[in-house]
Amino acid sequence: MKRLRIIVLCHEDLVPPDTLPEDDSDAMEPWRTEYDVVSNLRKMGHEVFVVGVRDDLGVIRQSIDEHRPHIAFNLTEEFHGEAVYDQHVVSYLELRRMPYTGCNPRGLMLAHDKGLCRKILAYHRVPGPRFEVFPMNRKVRPPRKLRYPLFVKSQVEDASLGIAQASVVEDEARLKERVHFIHESVGTDAIVEEYVDGRELYLGVLGNQRLQTFPLWEMVFKKVPEGIYRIATSKAKWDVPYQKKMGIAIKAARNIPPELAEKMSRLGKRVYRILGLSGYARLDLRLDDQGGVHLIEVNPNPDLAYDDLLAESALQAGIKYDTLLTRILNLGLQHRAQWRRR
Repeated sequence: MKRLRIIVLCHEDLVPPDTLPEDDSDAMEPWRTEYDVVSNLRKMGHEVFVVGVRDDLGVIRQSIDEHRPHIAFNLTEEFHGEAVYDQHVVSYLELRRMPYTGCNPRGLMLAHDKGLCRKILAYHRVPGPRFEVFPMNRKVRPPRKLRYPLFVKSQVEDASLGIAQASVVEDEARLKERVHFIHESVGTDAIVEEYVDGRELYLGVLGNQRLQTFPLWEMVFKKVPEGIYRIATSKAKWDVPYQKKMGIAIKAARNIPPELAEKMSRLGKRVYRILGLSGYARLDLRLDDQGGVHLIEVNPNPDLAYDDLLAESALQAGIKYDTLLTRILNLGLQHRAQWRRR
């Protein structure tokens, strides 16, 4: 790949250091993805400029005008503190006719709105748990068509924000309590779905029109005591001491029959195309005891740290980290945004 001028867009608080601290360990620094992407792009010979973004698109405009980049490597996950506004950052890049990595604005919008996403996928008969959306500032009326236990979470937030063991409820009183928690503490509508007991699986997908899926990965729970739900809570994802205590790890999925893995791969590609995603994404799946596959969530632009799930599963498919970044850059350069179709 030729040497590129790249602006890397990330949250203002996550602008990475030039070098790792001497006392660096395997701790989950909040800027780990940003550091891995920026440092490896530079090692690959690209000219990289990091742009911290919070609530002003002017910094992006200034960087584009100053550096004349070939592409923007988009690592933003919010704007002005709102997760759903990351799509507007990408929309601005399209208005500036600036190629970018990752998902397009419409795909981000559809995936963020879990209720709308589920309705679209249900229309296409994609298997997933039954659900209902509980808007803010409305009375919580228990759903008649859903069976307990139910899983309560934010309709738009990701990274397991607001998800804990208390998110799985088994009666009306706890349902109302948890919906109110999402409304008041997270500040979003709540989506309530039937809880699917089973294995927590992840499928990486890469591409625009021609798609590649990576080997399945799984969140395993080795020491979780009886009565604890095996779900990807915020603590299970981000609290290292808790992970060690509960024996929680994310690793390559084992004992998945080839025909079942192929079925999930086809499902992942189908969902990706239905939602019109581009770049790269991660799909969260549940595999029940009867072998049934349930789509739980769709996550465009997942974490890209060197040792994170997507990069690890890509490596298992024979794609090294620098090659993965190159593939993502090429997909961004090749993406046919509306302005390129004229």
